[in-house]
Amino acid sequence: MFAVVVLHGELAVPYTRNPPQRGGIPLRGEAQGPISQGMVLTAGSHAAQARELRQGLTAATVSDVPRAPWERLARASPDDMPPSCSQREVLGHFFRSMSAQPTTLTTNRRPRKSLGQHFLVDPRVANRIVAAADLGIGDTVLEIGPGNGVLTRRLAERAGRVVAVELDQRLAAELPGRLGMPENLEVHHGDARTVAIEDLVGLGNPYKMIANLPYYAAAPIIRRFLESEQSPDVMVVMVQREVGEAMTAKPGAMTLMSVATQFYAKASVVAQVPARAFRPPPKVASTVVKLSVLDTPAVAVEDMARFFALVRAGFAAPRKQLRNSLAQGTGARAEAVSATLDDAGIDETRRPATLTIAEWGALYAAWPPDAPRSRAS
Repeated sequence: MFAVVVLHGELAVPYTRNPPQRGGIPLRGEAQGPISQGMVLTAGSHAAQARELRQGLTAATVSDVPRAPWERLARASPDDMPPSCSQREVLGHFFRSMSAQPTTLTTNRRPRKSLGQHFLVDPRVANRIVAAADLGIGDTVLEIGPGNGVLTRRLAERAGRVVAVELDQRLAAELPGRLGMPENLEVHHGDARTVAIEDLVGLGNPYKMIANLPYYAAAPIIRRFLESEQSPDVMVVMVQREVGEAMTAKPGAMTLMSVATQFYAKASVVAQVPARAFRPPPKVASTVVKLSVLDTPAVAVEDMARFFALVRAGFAAPRKQLRNSLAQGTGARAEAVSATLDDAGIDETRRPATLTIAEWGALYAAWPPDAPRSRAS
C-alpha cells in the first residue's frame, strides 16, 4: 500500500508503513472527501482508487510555508496521467513529479526588478554561507541586502549582533517582524554604496560582512568595503559567477578585478550556486566568495592610486604581450617599457594575466614617474 500525507494543506513526506504522528494526531486512515490536514491518502490496485488519488493530488493546496523537495507534485494534473492507470503507474507518476531541486524557503514578497532582487530560497546555500563566516557569540555581522531574511535568521542565531542594511524600504520595515523580533537584530533602510559604515557597526569596532549582492552593485560595494579604513575582517559575498571567478583567479587567468581584490584580501570559493536557488531565478549562475581581509595590503605601495593606474594600464590590451599592453595603456615608449620590465625582473613577452600581485608591486617600484612618452601619445 502507498500513502501520501497532507500536512498544513500541502503534500509532505510519503510513508509506506507506520506513518508518524504530528501534533498528537495519528496520520493513518482512508481518504474520505476533500483533502485536509493530517489526512493519509491510500492507493490500492483498483483503477478507480488510483483515479481518486489523482484527483486528490490536484485538489491539494500549496501553502506559503517551506515545501518538501517534491512540491511539484501538488501541481500535478490528472491530464498528465491516462484516465485509467494501475497503482504502479500512479507511483511512477508520483516519483517523476518529484523535483530534483533542494528544499526551498518560500516567501510571499514579490521581488522588484528595478532593484535587481533575486531572493535566496535554498537553505543549503544559506547554511554554507553562514558556516564560511565562522560566526560566534562575540561577532558583529553586517548583512547587506537581507531581503526576506533567509540568511538573517541564521545569522541572528549564531552572532552576538546583526546589523542589516536593506535598500527596499518595505522589506526593511517588515524584516524584524518576519523573524520574530530577535533582540540582536538591527535593520537599517539605506544604500550600502553610500551609508556610513561607522554609523552601522560603531567606530573602530571589528565586524564581518555577509552579502547577497545584486549583480549591478556587487563591484562598487565590494570595492568600497575593501578600501574602507574600517574594512571587515571577513567578507562572504554572493556574486555573479564570472565575477567570482575573476576575484579568485590565479596567475595565468588574472584580471584587473583579480588584482584589485587580492591586493586587499585572500580570496577563495565557498560554493557554486545554480540559478534555481533563487526566486525568481536569474539568467546567470552565482558564486559565493570568501574574502579574508589582510591586515596590510599584499604589497607595500606609497601611492595606491598610482599603483592601480599602472595595473589598469597593464590590462589595456590583455591579449597582447605585457610590453605592448603597457606601452598602449601608459603612452610610454616601447623601449622604455622594456627597460622597466627588465629592471623589475619580468619577461616582457608575458601576458598581463600571468603576473602575480608581488610582480605588479615590483613593476610599480621600478616604473619611472617620468617615463619617456611615445610620439603618438
